[in-house]
Amino acid sequence: MKPLFQNKFTSISGWGKTSCVNAEIVVPKSIKEIKSIILNAKPQSILVRGNGRTYGDAAQIKEGKVLKLSNFKKINLDCEKNEVNAEAGTTFEEILKVIIPKGFFLPVTPGTKKITLGGAIAADVHGKNHHQDGSFGNFIKSMKIINGIGEEITLTPNKENNSEINNLFWATIGGMGLTGVIINATFSIIPIQTSFISQETKRYKKLDYLMQDMIKNDIKYKYSVAWIDSLHKDLRGILSCGNHTKTEEITNIKDTSNLYFNPKPLTSIPDILKINLMNKLIIKVFNELWFRKSPRNVNKKIVPIENFFYPLDKINNWNNLYGRKGFIQYQIVVPEEHSSMIKNILKKLKQIDALSFLPVLKKLGKANLSFLSFPIQGWTLSIDLPANNKKIEQLLNDLDKDLEKIGGRIYLAKDSRQSSYVFKKTYKFLKIWQKQKQILDPKNIFISDIAKRLKIINSN
Repeated sequence: MKPLFQNKFTSISGWGKTSCVNAEIVVPKSIKEIKSIILNAKPQSILVRGNGRTYGDAAQIKEGKVLKLSNFKKINLDCEKNEVNAEAGTTFEEILKVIIPKGFFLPVTPGTKKITLGGAIAADVHGKNHHQDGSFGNFIKSMKIINGIGEEITLTPNKENNSEINNLFWATIGGMGLTGVIINATFSIIPIQTSFISQETKRYKKLDYLMQDMIKNDIKYKYSVAWIDSLHKDLRGILSCGNHTKTEEITNIKDTSNLYFNPKPLTSIPDILKINLMNKLIIKVFNELWFRKSPRNVNKKIVPIENFFYPLDKINNWNNLYGRKGFIQYQIVVPEEHSSMIKNILKKLKQIDALSFLPVLKKLGKANLSFLSFPIQGWTLSIDLPANNKKIEQLLNDLDKDLEKIGGRIYLAKDSRQSSYVFKKTYKFLKIWQKQKQILDPKNIFISDIAKRLKIINSN
């Protein structure tokens, strides 16, 4: 038996840094090389990794072969069709640098532009506009993948919902990279007149009032997001809503700057911190300052796209603030009729003195046809919490059971701890997805640590 030498492995983890593993990193130079890797792969041995921004163990495989598509970064913009064709290794930031100066923006973006196109498709990312526009998969016109037997195939959405090609498409959207290697995709983009957002911000003394206004603002604003002060007794918060700024709304900016986009981080957090800096005093002071800087009444102002969508990108490696033990992000969605659970979750976390930095609340619209996509109509709450805390872990286990009862679920791209039982109870279309996985990857070549932990792959 040929020995495995430790020096061929690299240590990798998710953004939360809770589960580091050794994996063989491979950076293929061509489609031919990718096909060769697949054809010579053993069952459950390879996975594609984007930019490492999934929080848990979705983009890693212990002692497996991890492909990085760093050489696949071509971008083609078609201004007449309002669409982009880009290779899967391209980041959203790289795409934005091409399309914003030409008067376009992404149809959907999460809270970071550091993700790859392939990763965005695999996780079916959503953003501040899901209540109106849905998730990223809704805008994919076609994508090219290499399946588990080395075939290069094109997948497109089909009007006939039960057609095989349609099912294979929606199995890959949100399929967490387990159906094949995404090579490139064509997707719609939206026209904009400026690289600014007309933002309205208001602070609320109580969560109930904030959520009421979020519902009222659903139609008026394309983008909506709220921050909650989880340490405050009334769970106060700040609501920010916005629409793309039109040219006539700008009076104090030169015309040449209206479509400018060249973001730069303000600082970096080094990977040398042994302790978690997110202690109670720091979070409490930050929350107070953050709340006080926002106006009591509605405040209207024009802000750069970068400031509205990607505030945390201004700090490189902000995840290092949690020290070497890392953190977990608990992102859940609850159906509209169970909105009261949002408050219950925050109250229960406060009762055990769980320190959460910048909990984020958003409204979600209708689900798409993806079998494993996270969003359903209702409310989604994202909470960053310290890792390796037994009280927090026990509470989250209890909350998982509550989610299962009411038809909620946990976001796979953020998850690092839910059980296989809860996953299978809350993702109702898993068996249909498994059938499509078997068609695309009959030898079960593609695997990940989350797939193993949650037993996503059908063992039959």
